[in-house]
Amino acid sequence: MATCTTAPKDGRSRGRARHAAAIEAALLAVVPLVMGACLAVRAVSSAILMLGVVAAVIVLFFMRYEADRPALRQIMPTLVLAAAAAAGRLLFAPVADFKPVSAIAIIAGATLGRQNGFMVGALAALTSNFMLGQGMWTPWQMYAWGLVGYLGGVAADAGAFTRADGSARMGALIAAGIGSAIVYGAVINAYDIIGFVQPLTWAGAVARVLSALPFDLMHAFATCVFLAPLYAPWTRRIARVVRKYDLR
Repeated sequence: MATCTTAPKDGRSRGRARHAAAIEAALLAVVPLVMGACLAVRAVSSAILMLGVVAAVIVLFFMRYEADRPALRQIMPTLVLAAAAAAGRLLFAPVADFKPVSAIAIIAGATLGRQNGFMVGALAALTSNFMLGQGMWTPWQMYAWGLVGYLGGVAADAGAFTRADGSARMGALIAAGIGSAIVYGAVINAYDIIGFVQPLTWAGAVARVLSALPFDLMHAFATCVFLAPLYAPWTRRIARVVRKYDLR
């Protein structure tokens, strides 16, 4: 009898998880789709439009998170990791783009799930900007770092970071560190190019990307530097908390 009742519940749970993942993926895809549309029609002064879109996406994602009504014990690990990422960003503020935010967001996604990975990246950007300065760039940093955490959760769910014996795949972590810089840089650079490079030309776009390249390379280097030593011990400790309190 127990087997008969558990299997449908597990099936429904997996179905709900797939449905939620599809909604989240569609929601996150709105931003690059709007960017592509603005680029295709060569819309003038798209900055305000895209800012409204990315802000709406973040609000809707937060509302989805709140709609699940997570208990305090489920929220606490997410808040702790977000605080650690924000503190790390402030600690390394004197060194441009040498920050642990992407690494911690990836770890959060890998251990707490892709949704919490997004929340850690987004909250780290929002809270640290109370010290570093808020502005119209804040929603874009929230989205970009949130996306890094979300994709980190996707990669972890696919088994990209861990071998069968439980050890970390260092090559995959290095690739994730480089990929985080590509994702973050693509979002921020595309927004800057489409919104502010006027008139929009290939020469102007290439010049903007090249000017940001040193910062993107530092971002990739920093994420790899933090991921390599932190991933294995942090994921083990967080996994114990997840199992103990049944957080996933």
